[in-house]
Amino acid sequence: MAQAQAQVAVGQPVPDFRLPASNGKTVALSDYRGKKVVVYFYPKDMTPGCTIEAGDFRDAHEEFTNSNTVVLGISPDDLPSHEKFIETYNLPFLLLADTNHEVCDMFGVWRAKDGSEGVERSTFLIDEQGKLLKEWRDVQVEGHTKMVLEAAK
Repeated sequence: MAQAQAQVAVGQPVPDFRLPASNGKTVALSDYRGKKVVVYFYPKDMTPGCTIEAGDFRDAHEEFTNSNTVVLGISPDDLPSHEKFIETYNLPFLLLADTNHEVCDMFGVWRAKDGSEGVERSTFLIDEQGKLLKEWRDVQVEGHTKMVLEAAK
């Protein structure tokens, strides 16, 4: 299957999206106008690379908050899986369930890989007005959160 054409581009407004969140509510990107938003896409709850990445965002959470920045994690996992992931690793930010990968498609991160399909680990920094400031695609976990935090500051 071919990769969906991303509907987001640096310097352009990010289309508003709504997804069920780990707090039991439906969250929209527009809920965070006035704050920067880090949207990070990851393949699967409770897997080694995703656990390290989530832990790095957790450990930098206060610095992101002090930079007027909200972190949202998105994967195709369902809410019960997200809740277990949050509880197990004490994650202080929301995880959103994109079970139909509509938002993954919008950001162009749903890819064919190794004979199947899945999320390409990617992060997006959105400004206070909802415009895409920066993107990191095909992310290597080590040192990544630090780069995102520097850009958010």
